[in-house]
Amino acid sequence: MVKYLVVFEKTETGYSAYVPDLPGCIATGKTKSMTEKHIIEAIQFHLEGLKEDKIKIPMSKTEADTFVFALK
Repeated sequence: MVKYLVVFEKTETGYSAYVPDLPGCIATGKTKSMTEKHIIEAIQFHLEGLKEDKIKIPMSKTEADTFVFALK
């Protein structure tokens, strides 16, 4: 089992998502929950493709933190 960071971004028309450790693995949707469903499917499809092509599944290397700043 492997765990991947997923980055969600608000767009003008909804949301987009990508997985930094899986280049090219992206998804979009009108809502965040729809985008979440799509990125899960995209990750599964991406990993299946790597497996079929006998390409090593990348381990997760990406980390994220959120920092809060006071605005003056």
